Amino acid sequence: MLINRDLLSYMASQVVKKLAEGGLIEIKHEPQVAQRVRQAMVEEITVEDRISEEARQILLQYQEQMRNSGITYQEMFKKVKAQLARDKKLVLR
Repeated sequence: MLINRDLLSYMASQVVKKLAEGGLIEIKHEPQVAQRVRQAMVEEITVEDRISEEARQILLQYQEQMRNSGITYQEMFKKVKAQLARDKKLVLR
């Protein structure tokens, strides 16, 4: 994850605060709402990490075939990761 968790908590609380101040949302328990926003942000930020791990697991199953065919790990990793992202309808950076 590229963003510090403390910064993420601050960003989530500021988002909730600004939305409430702007009258866009009404909340009773700001800390609870900020925590839920933070969790959603963490899930969104770590999606690429999860896709990468899934690609690694898939490649472990096919490493012998990759060795025999001369395909590099990095090349296949990029292809598998891109396919997983497409299958899940995600846009990676």
